[in-house]
Amino acid sequence: MPKSGNGLSCIDILRQNFEYLFEATLIEEICKSGRLQSVESDKVLIDVGDVISHMPIVISGSIKVMTEDKEGDELLLYYLEFGDTCAITLNCCTRNAKSSIRAVVESEAKVIFVPVEKMEEWMVKYSSWRNYVLESFNSRLHEMIGALDNIVFNSMEDRIKNYLRDKVFINKSEIIITSHLEIANDLHSSRVVISRLMKKLEKEGLVRQTRNKIEYLGKI
Repeated sequence: MPKSGNGLSCIDILRQNFEYLFEATLIEEICKSGRLQSVESDKVLIDVGDVISHMPIVISGSIKVMTEDKEGDELLLYYLEFGDTCAITLNCCTRNAKSSIRAVVESEAKVIFVPVEKMEEWMVKYSSWRNYVLESFNSRLHEMIGALDNIVFNSMEDRIKNYLRDKVFINKSEIIITSHLEIANDLHSSRVVISRLMKKLEKEGLVRQTRNKIEYLGKI
């Protein structure tokens, strides 16, 4: 049975963290069929155009999920944290479709990869799995709607503020290791626009900047 970096087996981890969510027999099946893996930051788990063979369940760390337009420019949709899975991945699994998103590890993560062929079987067999999948769809849908609302109704300055707050919350640190180019890519903007607005936020005392590092000074 696979072990995590701290020596705990898959079943130990699921029993400690998911016993309230899944039946004991389902936990055993997840560990028997799934693969527990530690993944370093910046690793691409799923890319645009990939055929989805496994569904990720996040045990620790965080993963950012982005979409891509026809020109190859990215837009951040949402983050996955403890207990989360990706709704778009679930959708691709059920339709045998190729991925329309890119999932990149934001902070070092532990993930259980479950084979897609188990999806339909467990949906019928386990009410807890069915509830988990449906709730995941619902949560990710609300987050995508929030991301779209942010684009439509907020200025770029407000979007940057929201982005920085989310980064601090997800990574649990006021120190954000990133570049203006990465922010621009995540927000579907240009580096010039982001640099100008970040300089404005620095003058206002919201952030302190050094090369590829931002210290967030505002309230979460």
